[in-house]
Amino acid sequence: MSSRLIRCLATTPELDDLFSDSSVLSALLAFESALARAQARLGLIPTSAADSIAQAAAPASFDAASIAAAARRAATPAIPLVNALTERVREIDEPASRYVHYGATSQDAVDTAIVLLLKRAEPILTQDHARLEAALRHLSETHAATVMLARTVLQPAPPITFGYKAASWYGLVHRSWRAVAASFAEALQLQFGGAAGTLASYGDQGPALATELAAELGLPPAPPPWHTSRDRLAALVAALGIYTAALGKIARDVSLLMQHEVAEVAESGGGSSAMPHKRNPSGCAITLAAATRMPGLVATFLSEMIQEHERAAGPWQAEWETLSSCVQTAGSALSALADAISTLTVFPERMRENLASTLGAVYTEKLAVALAPKIGRAESQRLLAEAVQQAIETTRPLREIVAAHPILSTLLTRAQIDSLDLPEDYLGATELFRRRLLEQ
Repeated sequence: MSSRLIRCLATTPELDDLFSDSSVLSALLAFESALARAQARLGLIPTSAADSIAQAAAPASFDAASIAAAARRAATPAIPLVNALTERVREIDEPASRYVHYGATSQDAVDTAIVLLLKRAEPILTQDHARLEAALRHLSETHAATVMLARTVLQPAPPITFGYKAASWYGLVHRSWRAVAASFAEALQLQFGGAAGTLASYGDQGPALATELAAELGLPPAPPPWHTSRDRLAALVAALGIYTAALGKIARDVSLLMQHEVAEVAESGGGSSAMPHKRNPSGCAITLAAATRMPGLVATFLSEMIQEHERAAGPWQAEWETLSSCVQTAGSALSALADAISTLTVFPERMRENLASTLGAVYTEKLAVALAPKIGRAESQRLLAEAVQQAIETTRPLREIVAAHPILSTLLTRAQIDSLDLPEDYLGATELFRRRLLEQ
């Protein structure tokens, strides 16, 4: 029975299909067919047997519900699947049935199947990541000169540009994606070790068979078996965790900038069932939901790494669902944020209004640096704090207060006072850093 309503915010349609029953069955059966073909090429089984196994391994011929029910007794779906495949082969070619799953172990089939699913998941994520990067670059280039408030500890700070902010987001996802891509490359490895990880059932042809099987499945040359060495998969999970957190940081920023009191950007969003006026940050909400789930999944997978000897009792059985959830959670966050950023509306006028609403208080650092060599840091801080308080009480710009101040007006030049609240005059290395971030 489908559970798409439960999972709809935790995955994407493409990833949901990828980890569906039919897709998982296809991956498991692809391993069995490839194994038989590789064995036939090395003369380990008759070619006719390999052909019969491949013919019988049609996913539509298998009942996922029955296999899942039997898997609870076997603690793996591979055993009931191999039993069902053997029966299918027997109906086609009775002698060939003895060669089904010949010399392999259940974990070989399950681990290789998840690797095949990961191989198909990578381009789905890569496409959405490219879409997100392109949208962030476009925002940064378009708004390279759009000034706005920086916000430190959620309070107004000296100005930056929205282009710099978007470039910072770009740098964050670009760097964290590099680790994801590298981890995918490491994780996409054939699992093939037989009963105890030695391929002893194949005599001296085991390593050659592993090489042949990897090539048949389009995987890199087979490493030694990794039945209880889960570091490659754990590295992928950890990288996906960091990447999803990076997406969450961007979603948090955008959702805060969308607040009515700020109103500097708006994603296309969604409405409310009760309040017709609302434009909710829906894409950000989905991304943040994923970022909230992901740390627990990463921690669970790291716990599952602690596996006994050459085959685990429990940790490995817990792993499959955790790994697929990690991939789908990252994919959900990525797709939602790519949609949100691609359709983001920016309001430069509102950004300037919010800057102006501080009455120039965010430029006190600029004045403090100019005054400190003349009267010391402590005295400059005291005088400026008094000036800011007077600006707030009188709702006059700080520039006017400083110009009329009996002490500050004598310590600063007219040019310094006149340019006090010009944001373009206090951007420092903003543009240099923006370009560097995009050049990564």
